[in-house]
Amino acid sequence: MVDPPEAPTTPPGALVVRAPLARTDVPGLCVRLLALLHDDPADPFPCDVSALTRPDLAAIEALARLQLIARGLDRRIRLHGVGGELRDLLTLTGLDTIVPAGHGASLGVQCRRQAEQGEQVRDIEERVEADDLPL
Repeated sequence: MVDPPEAPTTPPGALVVRAPLARTDVPGLCVRLLALLHDDPADPFPCDVSALTRPDLAAIEALARLQLIARGLDRRIRLHGVGGELRDLLTLTGLDTIVPAGHGASLGVQCRRQAEQGEQVRDIEERVEADDLPL
């Protein structure tokens, strides 16, 4: 019999980010983080984002601001409970290395796109024969 996967647990003393998260919630989150950072010497400080199952740019902005607050005190935050959509959004915005998740590794998501119809594909060298006529 296979055991079910363990549910992610919130690290003790972590800042818990609740959903839905609006831009108006960010100042309160920053105040809470400041209070927690003054009371707990943990570095990086844990930030539980498991409730952000449908993240948007307001959530990304909030996480970036929280990291800026921590860095202003020569500290860092580390995200816990990061879901796939949040990972993708952090990578898409380039914040995956600024606001790291887990144990310090990069989030490991690569964004690639396909060339659209009629769009020139780059990074392909074209060889021209000497007897080819220009178009």
